[in-house]
Amino acid sequence: MSAEAGPPMNGGADEHIRRVRLPADRRTPAAARALVRSALAEADLHELLNEALLLTTELTTNAVEHARTELDIEVEADPAGLTVTVTDFASGPVDELMVGVRNTTSDIAEVAERGRGLLLVDHFASRWGTTYLPTGKGVWFRLDRPDLDAATRPAEARAPLTTSAPTGGGTPSAAAMSELMQTTPDPYADDPLPEFAAGLLTRVAEMVGAAGGVVRLDRGDGQGSQVLARYGRQPREGNELLRVPLAVHRPYAGELELDAAPSAYARPLAVLAAERLSLHLENDRLRRADVRRSAWLTFLAEASELLAQSLDVELTMALVPQLVVPRLGQWCAVHTSDEWGRLRLAAASHADEAVLPQLHRVLQETGPDSIQARLREASRSAAQVPLSGPMEGFAVPLIARGQRLGTLAVGRHQRHRHDPDEVSVLEDVARRAALAIENARIHAERRRVAQTLQQSLLPPVLPVVEGIGFAAEYVPTGDDAEVGGDFYDVVPLSDGRWLVVVGDVSGKGVQAAAVTGLVRDVIRVLVGDGKPLPEVLGRLNETLVERGGGRYCTLALAAVGPGDGDQLDVSLHLAGHDRPVLLHGGGGAGFVGTGGTALGLLDSIATPTAEIALKPGDALIFYTDGVTERRRGRELFGTDRLREAAAPLAGYSADVVAARLRATAIAFSVEPPRDDIAVLVLRNDAL
Repeated sequence: MSAEAGPPMNGGADEHIRRVRLPADRRTPAAARALVRSALAEADLHELLNEALLLTTELTTNAVEHARTELDIEVEADPAGLTVTVTDFASGPVDELMVGVRNTTSDIAEVAERGRGLLLVDHFASRWGTTYLPTGKGVWFRLDRPDLDAATRPAEARAPLTTSAPTGGGTPSAAAMSELMQTTPDPYADDPLPEFAAGLLTRVAEMVGAAGGVVRLDRGDGQGSQVLARYGRQPREGNELLRVPLAVHRPYAGELELDAAPSAYARPLAVLAAERLSLHLENDRLRRADVRRSAWLTFLAEASELLAQSLDVELTMALVPQLVVPRLGQWCAVHTSDEWGRLRLAAASHADEAVLPQLHRVLQETGPDSIQARLREASRSAAQVPLSGPMEGFAVPLIARGQRLGTLAVGRHQRHRHDPDEVSVLEDVARRAALAIENARIHAERRRVAQTLQQSLLPPVLPVVEGIGFAAEYVPTGDDAEVGGDFYDVVPLSDGRWLVVVGDVSGKGVQAAAVTGLVRDVIRVLVGDGKPLPEVLGRLNETLVERGGGRYCTLALAAVGPGDGDQLDVSLHLAGHDRPVLLHGGGGAGFVGTGGTALGLLDSIATPTAEIALKPGDALIFYTDGVTERRRGRELFGTDRLREAAAPLAGYSADVVAARLRATAIAFSVEPPRDDIAVLVLRNDAL
């Protein structure tokens, strides 16, 4: 019979036919078995059940694995036997298969070389073959009833059908083969592979009559080759063992070993068992790899979050080794490079703290073969460099935005070397660490510039004047890399009085700082020329209006000088600024002054003048809206709370009053200030 021949078509009223199309899915073999089981039950062919289910499993599994298309399953049961056809829709050439009666024992090894599924089909089927269609190809098999009269069988199928045989190297039975092929791991076990491997090894060893066997597996985790399953006794010295490698991908490696007498069935069945075990080992490898990659992604996300939260350069560099050790290496060292390319040890960590001094000594050694030389090479070449010697590992450069910042050196684990996944994760950590270090450096530079600029807008010290106490407190916004618009100043006037200035320019940043500097300088120039305060405010308003840019400024100007007796006379001008608090020396506090127009918004302004007499012990408290608008959730600190906080401070010096009010405002909320806080206290210190 040629390979192109189709399955036998007997026809007849007693036929039981099932046809179904199934997807290329792992559940397809089970669905096909259910179809065959149903047809056999209706045709009362229970004696063919084991062979039919075994061969159906093999053909459908092979089609799902290789064709990867939908499958047409046709099951035809009649009084004489069963025919099953599995058709796929894959294009391409088909291996030529000879069709006929079961091969003899001497032919099994040759068939086994072409596929374990064909070994089973060739052994158990009465007849089998292939069909070719324009849309695909199919494989069919025929099982005749064993009690069918020999005269009624086709001539090519009259060889006796063996359904059972003793163990010990004889022909394997269909029940034993079916049990071998349908053995699967326990899906609910924590680690199902050892039990599954032991069951599979036991069955194949009993089928071929092996005295002993073992399955070894190396997962590439540094543990080396481990015994996954064992059967029988240890191999006797001098015995020639049957070894079959497991078909798994790196880093997995292993083999199945049998102490079996040579036979035609021993190697094909051992290979079949090894393939089934390899499939589940490969699933285990992929599952573990997925779990590991998921863990690495979680680790990288957490590392990124930790590194992003730190804007301090030294803290960021100290954090990197803590992230790496011991999860990704036995030790870790971060070196930074200066503008001349010289490396400096910034941070280091070791899994064993007792070894840390030795690590520092090794990292400081110089010479052509030292770690220092290898680190310089990694920094220059911007590539990974291996490290040898007592601190074996590798180094990767720290590069961010094209800038070479230094190196990250990592020592390998004691039990195993870094695998490709770990190396990739470490390179990713190095990239993220470099970016975090560069961001911290940029932030540190911005903070230094902001602090320098902010300090230039405030007087370094307040003047010491007999009979007058000046004190100020300033708290920048929570972002210490941002320049605020609040400022204060104390300027001498030409008539011997002193001018107290407290102001707030809208907005933040460099533009607000530029306007703040402009306002401060214009005030100093105009009062230096002896201009009266209303004129100073008018000229300043014109300047801001002409400048444009949407920036405006609120100001409180207070000219203070000696009055009658021990009192101080204060001439107060408010340009859109909050009214100051008058704290009486004898107790009590209240607001004074009349509000006016902010500067820079309108062409003309109104700045009413308020004359105030400060008796000995009295104080004027000036402040910016960073105090009154400090938030605790939806609640504001407010002016009333400021007045209430100031009242108990009567009789205290200007320094104490300013410091207490600053502390009260800060303690109002756990959040960092959203706006600058400025408090200036003017007090009559006459005795």
